[in-house]
Amino acid sequence: MLEEFLEVSLRTEEESTEMFNLKKRLLKRVTTDLDSQERDESERVQMATCVILLEVARSDDEFSTIEKATIEAIFKKDFGISAEAIEEMMEIAKRKREESIDVWEFTHLINENYSKEEKKKIVEAAWKVIYADDRLHGYEDHFVHKLATLLQLRHSDLIEAKLKAKHEKS
Repeated sequence: MLEEFLEVSLRTEEESTEMFNLKKRLLKRVTTDLDSQERDESERVQMATCVILLEVARSDDEFSTIEKATIEAIFKKDFGISAEAIEEMMEIAKRKREESIDVWEFTHLINENYSKEEKKKIVEAAWKVIYADDRLHGYEDHFVHKLATLLQLRHSDLIEAKLKAKHEKS
């Protein structure tokens, strides 16, 4: 009787250990999948931001080398992306924008994933691109106002971002 009890107890302990190891492996897989999903989502938001900044740069029908350099600098500084990756991302972003009807899908993605402060940084980045060539074109001004509205920011947030960008430029 004691032997049977010990044998059952040992089997139960082994099964518990196996079950624990299985749960551990599953948890690790789920965590890895979540990390991968977060990375994918982060890349999608970066791409959406790139589309918007390219749209800002092109809103005056000019895309100057200084505007391109400004966008590259923003992605290097804010996202830590290499120059080669930025170049590739800009090409993909250009195609994505050409395939879309408007920028709503990109601002929607940003709204779903970014805080108000992060969205204000995007508007500030837009102002940096606008002022990169030291000119404010009416179409650029219109676009950045529309952008702030689509990102659900107040007019005061837009102006604050503009002043920060202008101050940083000087």
